[in-house]
Amino acid sequence: MLAQALPAQILPIKEYLLAGVTAAVVTFLLVGPVRVLALQVGAVAWPRGRDVHVTPTARWGGLAMLAGVLAGIAMAYQLPAMRLAFAYSEEMVGVVLASLILVLVGALDDRYELDALTKLAGQTTAAGVMTLFGVQWTVLPDVFLGGQVGLGREQGVLLTVLLTVALVNAMNFVDGLDGLAAGIGLIAAGATALFTMGLVLRNGNDPFVFTPALIAFVLAGACLGFLPHNFNPARIFMGDSGSMLIGLLLAAATTMASGRLTDVTTGGDLLALFAPLIVLAAVVFIPVLDLLMAVVRRTRAGRSPFAPDKMHLHHRLLEIGHSQRRAVLLIYLWAGVLAFGAVALALIDDPFVVLWAVGVGLVVAVLASSVPRARMR
Repeated sequence: MLAQALPAQILPIKEYLLAGVTAAVVTFLLVGPVRVLALQVGAVAWPRGRDVHVTPTARWGGLAMLAGVLAGIAMAYQLPAMRLAFAYSEEMVGVVLASLILVLVGALDDRYELDALTKLAGQTTAAGVMTLFGVQWTVLPDVFLGGQVGLGREQGVLLTVLLTVALVNAMNFVDGLDGLAAGIGLIAAGATALFTMGLVLRNGNDPFVFTPALIAFVLAGACLGFLPHNFNPARIFMGDSGSMLIGLLLAAATTMASGRLTDVTTGGDLLALFAPLIVLAAVVFIPVLDLLMAVVRRTRAGRSPFAPDKMHLHHRLLEIGHSQRRAVLLIYLWAGVLAFGAVALALIDDPFVVLWAVGVGLVVAVLASSVPRARMR
Protein backbone atom coordinates (compact mmCIF):
# COMPACT_ATOMS: atom_id res chain seq x y z
CA MET A 1 0.00 0.00 0.00
CA LEU A 2 1.03 3.64 -0.39
CA ALA A 3 1.14 3.93 3.37
CA GLN A 4 4.10 1.55 3.51
CA ALA A 5 6.94 4.04 3.04
CA LEU A 6 10.58 3.38 2.25
CA PRO A 7 13.26 4.73 4.61
CA ALA A 8 13.09 8.51 4.70
CA GLN A 9 16.72 9.01 3.69
CA ILE A 10 16.07 7.34 0.32
CA LEU A 11 13.39 9.83 -0.73
CA PRO A 12 14.98 12.97 -2.26
CA ILE A 13 12.73 15.28 -0.25
CA LYS A 14 15.49 17.85 0.25
CA GLU A 15 15.92 18.17 -3.50
CA TYR A 16 12.19 18.62 -4.02
CA LEU A 17 12.10 21.27 -1.32
CA LEU A 18 15.14 23.07 -2.75
CA ALA A 19 13.49 23.24 -6.17
CA GLY A 20 10.27 24.55 -4.61
CA VAL A 21 12.08 27.13 -2.46
CA THR A 22 14.03 28.30 -5.52
CA ALA A 23 10.75 28.83 -7.39
CA ALA A 24 9.30 30.74 -4.42
CA VAL A 25 12.32 33.03 -3.95
CA VAL A 26 12.75 33.85 -7.64
CA THR A 27 9.03 34.57 -8.02
CA PHE A 28 8.97 36.77 -4.92
CA LEU A 29 12.00 38.80 -6.02
CA LEU A 30 10.84 39.29 -9.62
CA VAL A 31 7.30 40.48 -8.85
CA GLY A 32 8.53 44.03 -8.14
CA PRO A 33 10.39 44.51 -11.46
CA VAL A 34 7.54 42.84 -13.37
CA ARG A 35 5.04 45.21 -11.72
CA VAL A 36 7.08 48.23 -12.83
CA LEU A 37 7.30 46.86 -16.38
CA ALA A 38 3.56 46.17 -16.50
CA LEU A 39 2.76 49.73 -15.43
CA GLN A 40 5.13 51.13 -18.03
CA VAL A 41 3.65 49.19 -20.96
CA GLY A 42 0.02 49.47 -19.88
CA ALA A 43 -0.65 45.91 -18.73
CA VAL A 44 -3.03 47.23 -16.10
CA ALA A 45 -6.39 46.01 -14.78
CA TRP A 46 -8.69 49.01 -14.80
CA PRO A 47 -11.73 48.68 -12.52
CA ARG A 48 -14.88 47.47 -14.30
CA GLY A 49 -18.42 46.90 -13.15
CA ARG A 50 -17.87 43.18 -12.49
CA ASP A 51 -14.54 43.69 -10.68
CA VAL A 52 -13.99 43.91 -6.94
CA HIS A 53 -10.87 46.07 -6.97
CA VAL A 54 -11.38 49.85 -7.19
CA THR A 55 -7.91 51.08 -8.18
CA PRO A 56 -5.88 50.36 -11.35
CA THR A 57 -3.59 47.39 -10.63
CA ALA A 58 -0.69 45.98 -12.62
CA ARG A 59 -1.04 42.57 -14.22
CA TRP A 60 1.62 40.21 -15.57
CA GLY A 61 2.33 38.53 -12.24
CA GLY A 62 2.30 35.31 -14.26
CA LEU A 63 5.61 36.32 -15.83
CA ALA A 64 7.30 36.27 -12.43
CA MET A 65 5.62 32.97 -11.63
CA LEU A 66 6.86 31.44 -14.90
CA ALA A 67 10.39 32.62 -14.13
CA GLY A 68 10.12 31.01 -10.72
CA VAL A 69 8.90 27.72 -12.18
CA LEU A 70 11.72 27.67 -14.73
CA ALA A 71 14.28 28.52 -12.04
CA GLY A 72 12.99 25.66 -9.87
CA ILE A 73 13.22 23.23 -12.78
CA ALA A 74 16.73 24.47 -13.62
CA MET A 75 17.77 23.98 -10.01
CA ALA A 76 16.35 20.45 -10.04
CA TYR A 77 18.40 19.67 -13.14
CA GLN A 78 21.56 20.45 -11.19
CA LEU A 79 20.71 18.04 -8.37
CA PRO A 80 21.93 14.41 -8.58
CA ALA A 81 18.63 12.59 -7.93
CA MET A 82 16.33 15.03 -9.73
CA ARG A 83 18.51 15.05 -12.84
CA LEU A 84 17.62 11.39 -13.36
CA ALA A 85 14.01 12.43 -13.98
CA PHE A 86 15.06 14.34 -17.10
CA ALA A 87 16.81 11.30 -18.57
CA TYR A 88 13.75 9.04 -18.73
CA SER A 89 11.52 11.08 -21.03
CA GLU A 90 11.00 14.42 -22.74
CA GLU A 91 7.88 15.22 -20.74
CA MET A 92 9.50 18.11 -18.88
CA VAL A 93 10.53 19.68 -22.18
CA GLY A 94 6.92 19.53 -23.33
CA VAL A 95 5.68 21.09 -20.09
CA VAL A 96 8.19 23.94 -20.35
CA LEU A 97 7.33 24.67 -24.00
CA ALA A 98 3.60 24.53 -23.27
CA SER A 99 4.07 26.90 -20.33
CA LEU A 100 5.97 29.39 -22.50
CA ILE A 101 3.24 29.32 -25.14
CA LEU A 102 0.39 29.73 -22.68
CA VAL A 103 2.05 32.48 -20.64
CA LEU A 104 2.76 34.38 -23.87
CA VAL A 105 -0.91 34.14 -24.84
CA GLY A 106 -1.93 35.19 -21.34
CA ALA A 107 0.48 38.13 -21.28
CA LEU A 108 -0.87 39.37 -24.62
CA ASP A 109 -4.40 39.03 -23.29
CA ASP A 110 -3.47 40.93 -20.11
CA ARG A 111 -2.25 43.78 -22.30
CA TYR A 112 -4.50 43.75 -25.37
CA GLU A 113 -7.66 41.83 -24.28
CA LEU A 114 -7.64 38.97 -26.79
CA ASP A 115 -10.93 37.47 -27.91
CA ALA A 116 -12.10 34.16 -26.46
CA LEU A 117 -11.42 32.09 -29.60
CA THR A 118 -7.82 33.28 -29.79
CA LYS A 119 -7.26 32.37 -26.16
CA LEU A 120 -8.88 28.97 -26.70
CA ALA A 121 -6.61 28.36 -29.67
CA GLY A 122 -3.57 29.18 -27.54
CA GLN A 123 -4.76 26.88 -24.75
CA THR A 124 -5.37 24.02 -27.17
CA THR A 125 -1.96 24.54 -28.79
CA ALA A 126 -0.20 24.45 -25.42
CA ALA A 127 -2.04 21.27 -24.44
CA GLY A 128 -1.25 19.72 -27.81
CA VAL A 129 2.45 20.48 -27.41
CA MET A 130 2.48 18.61 -24.10
CA THR A 131 0.96 15.54 -25.72
CA LEU A 132 3.61 15.59 -28.45
CA PHE A 133 6.25 15.12 -25.76
CA GLY A 134 4.41 12.25 -24.09
CA VAL A 135 2.32 14.04 -21.47
CA GLN A 136 -1.03 12.32 -21.92
CA TRP A 137 -3.48 10.00 -20.22
CA THR A 138 -2.65 6.42 -21.12
CA VAL A 139 -4.93 4.41 -18.81
CA LEU A 140 -8.23 4.76 -16.98
CA PRO A 141 -9.59 2.56 -14.18
CA ASP A 142 -12.16 -0.08 -15.13
CA VAL A 143 -15.15 0.51 -12.84
CA PHE A 144 -16.86 -2.80 -13.60
CA LEU A 145 -14.07 -5.35 -13.94
CA GLY A 146 -11.30 -3.74 -11.93
CA GLY A 147 -7.82 -3.15 -13.26
CA GLN A 148 -7.03 -0.59 -15.92
CA VAL A 149 -8.19 0.14 -19.44
CA GLY A 150 -5.53 1.25 -21.88
CA LEU A 151 -6.23 4.27 -24.07
CA GLY A 152 -5.17 4.55 -27.68
CA ARG A 153 -2.96 7.47 -28.64
CA GLU A 154 -5.82 9.41 -30.23
CA GLN A 155 -8.05 8.84 -27.19
CA GLY A 156 -5.27 9.79 -24.79
CA VAL A 157 -4.46 12.97 -26.70
CA LEU A 158 -8.10 14.04 -26.88
CA LEU A 159 -8.72 13.39 -23.17
CA THR A 160 -5.52 15.21 -22.18
CA VAL A 161 -6.32 18.27 -24.29
CA LEU A 162 -9.91 18.45 -23.01
CA LEU A 163 -8.92 18.14 -19.35
CA THR A 164 -6.05 20.61 -19.73
CA VAL A 165 -8.22 23.24 -21.41
CA ALA A 166 -10.90 22.72 -18.75
CA LEU A 167 -8.41 23.19 -15.89
CA VAL A 168 -6.82 26.22 -17.52
CA ASN A 169 -10.19 27.93 -17.91
CA ALA A 170 -11.34 26.87 -14.45
CA MET A 171 -8.35 28.55 -12.81
CA ASN A 172 -8.85 31.57 -15.05
CA PHE A 173 -12.50 31.87 -14.02
CA VAL A 174 -11.77 31.63 -10.29
CA ASP A 175 -9.22 34.46 -10.35
CA GLY A 176 -11.55 37.18 -9.07
CA LEU A 177 -10.42 38.15 -5.56
CA ASP A 178 -7.03 39.18 -4.22
CA GLY A 179 -5.01 36.07 -3.47
CA LEU A 180 -7.72 33.63 -4.52
CA ALA A 181 -6.13 31.93 -7.54
CA ALA A 182 -2.66 31.95 -5.98
CA GLY A 183 -3.97 30.39 -2.77
CA ILE A 184 -6.04 27.73 -4.52
CA GLY A 185 -3.06 27.02 -6.76
CA LEU A 186 -0.85 26.60 -3.68
CA ILE A 187 -3.35 24.26 -2.00
CA ALA A 188 -3.91 22.21 -5.15
CA ALA A 189 -0.20 21.97 -5.92
CA GLY A 190 0.55 21.03 -2.31
CA ALA A 191 -2.04 18.26 -2.35
CA THR A 192 -0.79 17.02 -5.71
CA ALA A 193 2.80 17.08 -4.43
CA LEU A 194 1.81 14.98 -1.42
CA PHE A 195 0.00 12.47 -3.62
CA THR A 196 2.84 12.21 -6.14
CA MET A 197 5.34 11.72 -3.31
CA GLY A 198 3.22 8.74 -2.34
CA LEU A 199 3.64 7.45 -5.89
CA VAL A 200 7.41 7.88 -5.62
CA LEU A 201 7.40 5.72 -2.48
CA ARG A 202 5.03 3.18 -3.99
CA ASN A 203 7.25 2.74 -7.04
CA GLY A 204 10.39 2.10 -5.01
CA ASN A 205 11.85 5.57 -5.53
CA ASP A 206 12.04 5.02 -9.29
CA PRO A 207 13.24 8.26 -11.00
CA PHE A 208 10.58 7.66 -13.67
CA VAL A 209 7.99 8.96 -11.20
CA PHE A 210 9.99 12.01 -10.05
CA THR A 211 8.64 14.36 -12.73
CA PRO A 212 5.01 14.94 -11.63
CA ALA A 213 6.13 15.56 -8.05
CA LEU A 214 8.74 18.05 -9.25
CA ILE A 215 6.15 19.99 -11.24
CA ALA A 216 3.85 20.12 -8.21
CA PHE A 217 6.64 21.36 -5.94
CA VAL A 218 7.81 24.17 -8.24
CA LEU A 219 4.21 25.26 -8.88
CA ALA A 220 3.56 25.38 -5.14
CA GLY A 221 6.73 27.42 -4.72
CA ALA A 222 5.75 29.90 -7.42
CA CYS A 223 2.29 30.39 -5.90
CA LEU A 224 3.80 30.83 -2.43
CA GLY A 225 6.28 33.41 -3.69
CA PHE A 226 3.57 35.38 -5.47
CA LEU A 227 0.95 35.30 -2.71
CA PRO A 228 2.49 37.99 -0.41
CA HIS A 229 2.27 40.49 -3.28
CA ASN A 230 -1.25 39.45 -4.24
CA PHE A 231 -3.11 38.98 -0.96
CA ASN A 232 -5.63 41.70 -0.11
CA PRO A 233 -4.86 44.50 -0.75
CA ALA A 234 -3.09 43.27 -3.89
CA ARG A 235 -0.24 45.27 -5.39
CA ILE A 236 -0.26 43.17 -8.56
CA PHE A 237 -2.50 40.61 -10.25
CA MET A 238 -1.23 37.40 -11.81
CA GLY A 239 -3.50 38.00 -14.80
CA ASP A 240 -4.43 35.35 -17.33
CA SER A 241 -0.73 34.60 -17.76
CA GLY A 242 -0.57 33.36 -14.17
CA SER A 243 -3.96 31.70 -13.71
CA MET A 244 -3.66 29.75 -16.96
CA LEU A 245 -0.12 28.68 -16.01
CA ILE A 246 -1.45 27.23 -12.74
CA GLY A 247 -4.14 25.27 -14.60
CA LEU A 248 -1.66 23.95 -17.14
CA LEU A 249 0.86 22.74 -14.56
CA LEU A 250 -1.83 21.10 -12.42
CA ALA A 251 -3.07 19.29 -15.52
CA ALA A 252 0.48 18.23 -16.40
CA ALA A 253 1.26 16.88 -12.92
CA THR A 254 -1.98 14.91 -12.55
CA THR A 255 -1.81 13.59 -16.12
CA MET A 256 1.72 12.29 -15.62
CA ALA A 257 0.78 10.83 -12.23
CA SER A 258 -2.00 8.81 -13.88
CA GLY A 259 0.52 6.81 -15.85
CA ARG A 260 2.81 6.10 -12.88
CA LEU A 261 0.38 3.94 -10.90
CA THR A 262 1.79 0.67 -12.23
CA ASP A 263 1.84 -1.42 -9.04
CA VAL A 264 -1.90 -2.06 -8.90
CA THR A 265 -3.18 -3.87 -5.85
CA THR A 266 -5.22 -7.03 -6.34
CA GLY A 267 -8.84 -7.77 -5.70
CA GLY A 268 -10.41 -4.61 -7.00
CA ASP A 269 -8.68 -1.94 -4.94
CA LEU A 270 -10.55 0.71 -6.91
CA LEU A 271 -9.43 3.46 -4.58
CA ALA A 272 -5.83 3.02 -5.63
CA LEU A 273 -6.86 2.78 -9.28
CA PHE A 274 -9.02 5.89 -9.10
CA ALA A 275 -6.52 7.86 -7.01
CA PRO A 276 -5.24 10.14 -9.80
CA LEU A 277 -8.79 10.93 -10.92
CA ILE A 278 -9.97 11.49 -7.33
CA VAL A 279 -7.10 13.84 -6.57
CA LEU A 280 -7.56 15.65 -9.87
CA ALA A 281 -11.27 16.16 -9.20
CA ALA A 282 -10.75 17.28 -5.62
CA VAL A 283 -7.94 19.77 -6.12
CA VAL A 284 -9.88 21.64 -8.78
CA PHE A 285 -13.42 21.07 -7.46
CA ILE A 286 -14.02 24.70 -6.50
CA PRO A 287 -12.75 26.31 -9.75
CA VAL A 288 -14.42 23.67 -11.95
CA LEU A 289 -17.71 24.05 -10.09
CA ASP A 290 -17.49 27.79 -10.57
CA LEU A 291 -16.75 27.28 -14.27
CA LEU A 292 -19.70 24.92 -14.80
CA MET A 293 -22.10 27.20 -12.94
CA ALA A 294 -20.94 30.15 -15.03
CA VAL A 295 -21.41 28.27 -18.31
CA VAL A 296 -24.92 27.09 -17.36
CA ARG A 297 -25.90 30.52 -16.03
CA ARG A 298 -24.74 32.42 -19.09
CA THR A 299 -26.08 29.88 -21.60
CA ARG A 300 -29.54 29.94 -20.00
CA ALA A 301 -29.48 33.72 -20.25
CA GLY A 302 -28.71 33.51 -23.97
CA ARG A 303 -25.17 34.84 -23.54
CA SER A 304 -21.77 33.50 -24.49
CA PRO A 305 -20.25 31.10 -21.92
CA PHE A 306 -17.20 33.39 -21.92
CA ALA A 307 -19.18 36.59 -21.28
CA PRO A 308 -18.08 38.08 -17.92
CA ASP A 309 -20.47 38.62 -15.04
CA LYS A 310 -20.46 39.18 -11.30
CA MET A 311 -22.08 35.93 -10.15
CA HIS A 312 -19.05 33.76 -9.36
CA LEU A 313 -18.78 31.92 -6.04
CA HIS A 314 -16.54 34.57 -4.56
CA HIS A 315 -19.01 37.28 -5.57
CA ARG A 316 -21.79 35.37 -3.80
CA LEU A 317 -19.73 35.15 -0.61
CA LEU A 318 -19.26 38.91 -0.72
CA GLU A 319 -22.99 39.43 -1.24
CA ILE A 320 -23.94 37.51 1.91
CA GLY A 321 -21.68 39.65 4.06
CA HIS A 322 -18.14 38.27 3.99
CA SER A 323 -15.17 40.60 3.56
CA GLN A 324 -12.73 39.96 0.71
CA ARG A 325 -10.19 38.36 3.02
CA ARG A 326 -12.78 36.21 4.77
CA ALA A 327 -14.25 35.06 1.45
CA VAL A 328 -10.81 34.08 0.18
CA LEU A 329 -9.96 32.22 3.40
CA LEU A 330 -13.28 30.36 3.26
CA ILE A 331 -12.61 29.19 -0.27
CA TYR A 332 -9.13 28.13 0.88
CA LEU A 333 -10.84 26.07 3.59
CA TRP A 334 -13.20 24.37 1.14
CA ALA A 335 -10.40 23.65 -1.32
CA GLY A 336 -8.06 22.38 1.40
CA VAL A 337 -10.61 20.00 2.93
CA LEU A 338 -11.49 18.49 -0.44
CA ALA A 339 -7.98 18.32 -1.88
CA PHE A 340 -6.12 16.97 1.12
CA GLY A 341 -9.05 14.71 2.02
CA ALA A 342 -8.79 13.07 -1.39
CA VAL A 343 -5.04 12.65 -1.01
CA ALA A 344 -5.51 11.14 2.45
CA LEU A 345 -7.94 8.60 0.99
CA ALA A 346 -5.22 7.49 -1.39
CA LEU A 347 -2.41 7.43 1.17
CA ILE A 348 -4.04 6.17 4.38
CA ASP A 349 -5.17 2.59 4.81
CA ASP A 350 -8.31 3.35 6.87
CA PRO A 351 -10.75 5.31 4.67
CA PHE A 352 -13.36 5.64 7.42
CA VAL A 353 -11.07 7.82 9.54
CA VAL A 354 -10.41 10.03 6.55
CA LEU A 355 -14.09 10.31 5.64
CA TRP A 356 -14.97 11.29 9.21
CA ALA A 357 -12.26 13.96 9.20
CA VAL A 358 -13.39 15.29 5.82
CA GLY A 359 -17.01 15.33 7.02
CA VAL A 360 -16.07 17.38 10.07
CA GLY A 361 -14.09 19.75 7.87
CA LEU A 362 -17.02 20.22 5.51
CA VAL A 363 -19.39 20.93 8.42
CA VAL A 364 -16.99 23.58 9.72
CA ALA A 365 -16.74 25.08 6.23
CA VAL A 366 -20.53 25.22 5.82
CA LEU A 367 -21.02 26.85 9.22
CA ALA A 368 -18.26 29.38 8.62
CA SER A 369 -19.65 30.25 5.21
CA SER A 370 -23.19 30.80 6.53
CA VAL A 371 -22.34 33.02 9.51
CA PRO A 372 -23.08 36.38 7.85
CA ARG A 373 -26.35 35.03 6.41
CA ALA A 374 -27.36 33.78 9.87
CA ARG A 375 -26.60 37.18 11.37
CA MET A 376 -28.69 38.94 8.75
CA ARG A 377 -31.66 36.79 9.72
